[in-house]
Amino acid sequence: MGFFGDFAHGIHPPEEKALTRALPIRRMPYPDELVLPLRQHAGKEAKLCVKVGDRVERGDAIGLADGFMSVPIHASAAGTVTVIDWWPHPDGSMAQAVHLAVDKYAPQVPRPRLVPKWQGLAVDQVVKAVQDAGVVGLGGAAFPTHVKLVPPKGSIVNTLIINGAECEPYLTSDHRTMVEYPERVHFGCRVMMQTLGVMRAVIGVERNKPDAIAALERTRPPDLDIRILPLTVKYPQGAEKMLIKAVTGVEVPSGKLPVAVGVVVQNVGSLAAIAEVFDTGMPLIERIVTVTGHGLRRPANLIVPVGTRLRDLLAYCDGVTNDAAEVILGGPMMGMSQANLDAPVIKGTTGVVVLAAHETRGDTVYPCIHCGRCLDACPVFLNPSLLGDFARVQRYPEMADHHLSDCMLCGACSYVCPSNIPLSQLFQAGKAALRRVPPPAAA
Repeated sequence: MGFFGDFAHGIHPPEEKALTRALPIRRMPYPDELVLPLRQHAGKEAKLCVKVGDRVERGDAIGLADGFMSVPIHASAAGTVTVIDWWPHPDGSMAQAVHLAVDKYAPQVPRPRLVPKWQGLAVDQVVKAVQDAGVVGLGGAAFPTHVKLVPPKGSIVNTLIINGAECEPYLTSDHRTMVEYPERVHFGCRVMMQTLGVMRAVIGVERNKPDAIAALERTRPPDLDIRILPLTVKYPQGAEKMLIKAVTGVEVPSGKLPVAVGVVVQNVGSLAAIAEVFDTGMPLIERIVTVTGHGLRRPANLIVPVGTRLRDLLAYCDGVTNDAAEVILGGPMMGMSQANLDAPVIKGTTGVVVLAAHETRGDTVYPCIHCGRCLDACPVFLNPSLLGDFARVQRYPEMADHHLSDCMLCGACSYVCPSNIPLSQLFQAGKAALRRVPPPAAA
């Protein structure tokens, strides 16, 4: 297989990674209260399995998986369930959540649990162990990881691609994971390769992370066919379909999944989480989060308990500056601006970016001048200008006809638009509107 390392189109926004890329990962102390939404992953939200007054230990389930396309939610600290209510979610909606008063005198040692010996497990047992641990994609989408271990019947997977691109500006959590925990990445890769029956893996890392590339090369297992591939620094290099194109030169057909071209893609953080499951037996109850931005007093890469409220996280980083203007969960390109700092860190939270006033755009939107910059930027060759015209007059069926489903909401078109048209937000609204349209009745 030839390696390419690039894809067509894309953009080059300022990286802004210097704020945190050299900062070692540190552990954040437990806050007084954790708020754990039952909806933290793609698919069906977890089913509540605790009640007010229950005492839970670190790692105990508070929500159970509701079917195969679901994962459980676990307590990220020992404490007592105080409230179960509807709470602000990072996506802007309200979600059922469990409030946990953290026991400040508890040693926070999890209950003794059986560590699965993955080498002797059948595929379905490995899949169940990963699901029971609540592992999801840690690159932002939070897709249940165990589902990727079970390709659709009849499909053939020949390559596992590991996403270490981390192309979003500001974010460095994946970078630091590869630098500080490369053995975990390789261990997780080993488990996935054996479970999928794949003999070849490629870890794609952008060239602006030479220390991560070196760490992965230094710890690469000699008995596995794992290639560390330096990638062109370009956004959105870390998008699943763009990464496949950069690594294999093959384009995933419109409307198809990566498995259609014999590929499964997984994030480096998710591999490290899989390694944790089969090394210690611990479920996914904390994650590495980059807290950064020119509007933050003390940027950091932190191990944060899932359920930590944004205000507690920002306070631990000495708070925001006087000119802080916007708090974004995720990166500035695909992340979501937060209206409520009581929203918690969830499993898919890659970073918290605090933008200063000079980094934000005004709200004024000007008419489209049909310059074509959005066409040159779109990595999947859509016509964002035309889609934007349809969106503004709510002609959603025409948007579907012009392949809105292929849009990954990367924000490249919005970034280059000289008229400040919020194209990505318009497309997101269009996708939501189309999901609400009932399917046509059967003849």
